[in-house]
Amino acid sequence: MRVVVNLLAAAGAKTGVGHYAVELFRCLQQQAGPGEIHDFPHPRVLKAKRFLTHVYARAARGGENPQGGRTSILSQLRNGAVNQLRAGARAAIGHHFRARCAAEKYDLYHEPNFIPLDGDVPTVATIHDLSCVLHPEWHPAARVAHFERHFRAGLDRCVHFFAISETARQELIRTLGLAPAQVTRTYMGVRPDLGPLPAHETAATLSRLGLPARYLLYFGTLEPRKNVLMLMRAYCSLPSALRERWPLVLVGGWGWRTAEIADYYHAAARHKNVHHVGYVADTDVAAIYNGARALVYPSLYEGFGMPPVEMLACGGAVLASTAGPLVETLAGQAHLVNADDLDGWRSALARVVDDDAWWQSLRHGAIDRARPFTWENCAADTLTVYRRLCATQPQSAPGSAAA
Repeated sequence: MRVVVNLLAAAGAKTGVGHYAVELFRCLQQQAGPGEIHDFPHPRVLKAKRFLTHVYARAARGGENPQGGRTSILSQLRNGAVNQLRAGARAAIGHHFRARCAAEKYDLYHEPNFIPLDGDVPTVATIHDLSCVLHPEWHPAARVAHFERHFRAGLDRCVHFFAISETARQELIRTLGLAPAQVTRTYMGVRPDLGPLPAHETAATLSRLGLPARYLLYFGTLEPRKNVLMLMRAYCSLPSALRERWPLVLVGGWGWRTAEIADYYHAAARHKNVHHVGYVADTDVAAIYNGARALVYPSLYEGFGMPPVEMLACGGAVLASTAGPLVETLAGQAHLVNADDLDGWRSALARVVDDDAWWQSLRHGAIDRARPFTWENCAADTLTVYRRLCATQPQSAPGSAAA
């Protein structure tokens, strides 16, 4: 068995898909036999992809300037050129991939990031969620257009699919018309360096980053799907004395369609003790989780939801929305609030900082609840599918998905 895994999603600042690709590949290599698991592409290609990812991320905001105000018309006109550059880079990577597959004669290709590269190798893909299909209004226009052009064709090239929660698996089967046997659920995991830390180690990292000694935490990209605007409004409606004692810290980079979020942040929230830290190094994440009174995660839609499970692994309290995968993975360990219930979020925020007994009850059993979610388990389940596919249909033609 020779399987190639595309690691292009890990180029640049990693979000959920990037962490999935890196951690899955690491554990696959540990569990598989010698020469069974291979990575694509060459490190030089990854370096170029990191640069293009940075450029595209800036352009994908559609003329928004999350630091306040709008970018110039010239900056907006650059978007077309960036998209052309991205299309050219994609074509070059595709050519490189097909040549590599022809030379190495792989038995299976795994695309961890939705849409596979074109090729003749039997293909499996991880579909993390269907937000771009079901809620295009949450995404930049270029991404939506890319999905409209390539997503369905990518499905037709696949012999099997991975979903990252059972909720997501059922959504794929229902929405895409896939047979249940075509989709395997493989939960995401907790990064091995995340767990409880000594108080002095947490305090030293928070001090170095300029963070307060105590705070409420949001962790994730600032984008419409994550419902950050509603969170800021709920927090800003709290009594000023509470906000002075417990800042709200937003950790994560600016995403896309951020104009309304950025306008509210600059006009109101940052004046009411909301602090945006931006993207942080992986080595600082454990301390940020450990230092928070609670993680607040009001997402409108998820495929899995890494930050709540990671917070549990650190022994922390979680306030989360009732998005299906969060109900599934947190399983009664967190306090859940409907995503659009501003009053419910305001009450939960106030209670988690004022009611120590309730806060401790949210933390009780958190580490045990997170324990099954490991990248080793994800890799073992994935490897089982690889072996079955390579044993039963190594030369099979790609299947098809209903529209």
